[in-house]
Amino acid sequence: MAAMSPLVPGEGSPLLFHIAFYRFVPLPDPDGCALRLRELARSLLGSVLVAAEGVNGVLAGTAAALDTFERELLGDALLGPLLAGMAFKRSACRTPPFGRLKVHRKAAIVSVGVPDLPQRGTVVSPAEWRGLLGRDDVVVLDNRNSFEFRLGRFRQAVDPQVSHFRDFPRFVEAHAAEWKRNGKRVAMYCTGGIRCEKTSGWMQQELGLQVLELEGGILHYFQAMPDAWRDWEGECFVFDNRIALDTRLQETATTAEQVYADQPDGAWRLQRARRLDAAQP
Repeated sequence: MAAMSPLVPGEGSPLLFHIAFYRFVPLPDPDGCALRLRELARSLLGSVLVAAEGVNGVLAGTAAALDTFERELLGDALLGPLLAGMAFKRSACRTPPFGRLKVHRKAAIVSVGVPDLPQRGTVVSPAEWRGLLGRDDVVVLDNRNSFEFRLGRFRQAVDPQVSHFRDFPRFVEAHAAEWKRNGKRVAMYCTGGIRCEKTSGWMQQELGLQVLELEGGILHYFQAMPDAWRDWEGECFVFDNRIALDTRLQETATTAEQVYADQPDGAWRLQRARRLDAAQP
């Protein structure tokens, strides 16, 4: 992990950190797993989604509290064997990212509107990803919302104009034949890797595309590449109170109002973002 400069959230406050994690794995008892995750995360704030297909979480707390959570989660009798080797992407916080803890049992940990197919694209490391940027035989495809793309993106990336999760499959279907005809591979990225992992199997098996996925997404790239600024334009949006990070994983001065300005659904998104501030049980 690249070195990070911790930021103090307030006068006399302990240093806060944010972690993001997910794993697609069949859970034999999703309800029991959700209950156990709620117990393990009781000293933290954030959101964890649990479904039969796996776990997806973002949490915040002190370094010691997060260390304890990660250790106990991977050592848990129920969850440990299922989540063994799961990566935790950590960054420092100036603003507390969340106001409460939510652990939800869901039908899916991410919804992208495509069939859930087991085959996935070829996962490439951050160093390998850098070598793909700028190649004539590669389409660099952003698998995020369009407002996230406008805030920041990899150089020469394509914006699929996503305002709803069904927009991404429609865009890919509309361009797949052209990409294949021109001998293009698709190098795809998202914030943490989960959307790419969910869609790459469909893109390969149903559309016949050759898909390359950035390992761990943007956040892992920023961690692994101290000079990530060479390849990234702008900032990276995050779905918490910090709003946006630079390539050193440090919070920027960008506000939610600036992110959602002039967006067709900006008022709704801004209202949802403000609900993160509410410290409710």
